[in-house]
Amino acid sequence: MIDWLIASIPLFKIVHIAALVVWCGGLLTLPLMLARHNPNGLADDYRIVRKATHITYTLCVTPAAVIAVIAGTWLIFLREAFVPWLFAKLVFVALLVVAHAWIGHIVVKIAEEPDDHRPPRPIFPLFAVLIPVIAVLTLVLAKPAFDGITFPDWLLEPRGGQLPFEVPS
Repeated sequence: MIDWLIASIPLFKIVHIAALVVWCGGLLTLPLMLARHNPNGLADDYRIVRKATHITYTLCVTPAAVIAVIAGTWLIFLREAFVPWLFAKLVFVALLVVAHAWIGHIVVKIAEEPDDHRPPRPIFPLFAVLIPVIAVLTLVLAKPAFDGITFPDWLLEPRGGQLPFEVPS
């Protein structure tokens, strides 16, 4: 394997963790920001809150999500982390992506239909984000063995396709 690629693993981890902090923090902040939407209030106040949620979602949270997923995907292959706890983690990451899309849908609905659409109480999107975040943290920090669960071989090893570089053992 190319030496510089092996040496870049800590950099990928730093980028992955930093992007996760921004992504998850933004997803926890957005429901609270959305709760401030009041189409019956002053037009300027509504415009400021709507613009803030839109900018936070499109220019901060979504790019952080994309960067976290890309850096995490690279780490999976660079570290050959084909272990059962990682597959469980990816399930919860998928749930986090669903929560991300749901919050984005709420942001769009409020912008397009301010009089007809009210955001849900913040507790629902907060739990939709907190549950996967806590599960991911638990799986990453504990790295449980899942010895009682057997996975098919195609989930535990690469399928024989060659990457454009050698993967470290």
